[in-house]
Amino acid sequence: MPRFDDSDFGVEPAPADASSKAPQGAEALSPRAGSGATLPIPSDPNSKTIEIPATRSSISDAAQYMHNLSLGPSMKDRRGSRNSFGTSLPIPRSPRVSRLSSVYKAGSPSVTRDLLASQVQDMSKEKVEAAKNMSFVFDIDGVLAHGNEPIEQAKEALKMLNGDNELGIKIPYILLTNGGGKTEAARCEQLSEILEVPISTDQFIQSHTPMQALSEYYETVLVCGGEGYTVREAAENYGFKNVIHPKDILAWDPTISPWRCFTPEDRAGARPRDFKNLKFDAILVFADSRDYATDMQLIIDLLLSENGRLGTRAKDPISSRIPIYFSHGDLVFPTDYKGPPRLTQGAFRIGVEAMYKVLTGVDLERVVYGKPERATYTFADEVLKSWMDEIHNEHKLPKNIYMIGDNPASDIVGGNMYGWNTCLVRTGVFQGKEGENDRENPANFGVFDNVLEAVKAAIRKELGDEFKFKWNPKINPVTHGEDASAIE
Repeated sequence: MPRFDDSDFGVEPAPADASSKAPQGAEALSPRAGSGATLPIPSDPNSKTIEIPATRSSISDAAQYMHNLSLGPSMKDRRGSRNSFGTSLPIPRSPRVSRLSSVYKAGSPSVTRDLLASQVQDMSKEKVEAAKNMSFVFDIDGVLAHGNEPIEQAKEALKMLNGDNELGIKIPYILLTNGGGKTEAARCEQLSEILEVPISTDQFIQSHTPMQALSEYYETVLVCGGEGYTVREAAENYGFKNVIHPKDILAWDPTISPWRCFTPEDRAGARPRDFKNLKFDAILVFADSRDYATDMQLIIDLLLSENGRLGTRAKDPISSRIPIYFSHGDLVFPTDYKGPPRLTQGAFRIGVEAMYKVLTGVDLERVVYGKPERATYTFADEVLKSWMDEIHNEHKLPKNIYMIGDNPASDIVGGNMYGWNTCLVRTGVFQGKEGENDRENPANFGVFDNVLEAVKAAIRKELGDEFKFKWNPKINPVTHGEDASAIE
């Protein structure tokens, strides 16, 4: 599919009138006049971040460019309502802050196989170029795994892309998930074990990975979500200097949350101090809350406070409100539960928004990262180029990108809007019947029973129907010539 210009996404630069000018040397970005959520983007070209322009609240003027995407009403509504008006999302420049490769080594091809594969590739240059000019972007939950349980077809698909194919070549792929809650290194180690293939942090993006760019603007942050204190470790790994976990505050004053969930184990890992005079700069929701009562209470306390000081109430909570960021907006996601998908961070966000509106009478200005936000897809481009450099020494973006997901409202919407080929699978949120696409947000490449079928269909399109999906250990390029990869 063709790629689109900024205008196709309904994106426009901030107005250049006097009322919207930023301080010299930076561009002030604010969701709405009077909101108080100002995010200065440095003009220094050596900055570690990239600004992704704001998405307007309406994309009707771009509809003429997107009719071929079967743009349904729900797609328009979702793109138009995700982020507050005028808010730009910064993302980190590649390479990222933490570049730690997975420690998983089992199943790596032997040196002999690498040599044979190199010889085969020398004789199949046209196919090699086609293989390097395509790539895959995988969602995880509902596509590669259900919680900690792998989807068996995913193992085969990833092994084939890692070189178990007729060319013995690595076909580029990255993982792009709205999940999160721990460091990229920890998650990749877990996935490597589950999927039985090496997953590197250099090919992995979780919902809050692009949010590391915010560490250039905020020093003291409340970070919510995840199990234990893993989100604190993730935030500190991104470079945030003063990371406060909700349980740190509970350890200081348990009465701040009357319906709290606070165990002796929680207290042992907490970092209590006197938070009365501490000024919070922002609120970051990295993952699903494990204690809705406490997290919602503290978030509302800070949103209504005087410039981010706990225990205070602002005379004008709108103008003095500190900014709040959510790592994604999905309402539901698939788990290892055999019934319908479970509620996730989007439900938590809706709850916070509803409470805030009841208490103030106005809508909450907030910023959402993750799929289908454009910033996440732009960051994916950066990661894909770096991964191409890592495995093929070619720092470029493959021409044909296939997004494989299970959620039409995020995976497919985002991929369609960004000009990728989108594949919808029936192993997660989407449970359509055979031959049935999603009515409101249809996948443009097709619907498949599982990820392996989607991968095979894409490869056949790019490399031909005769392409073999297994490496033949009996090959001898010297004696077999052009037929070296034929499987007996």
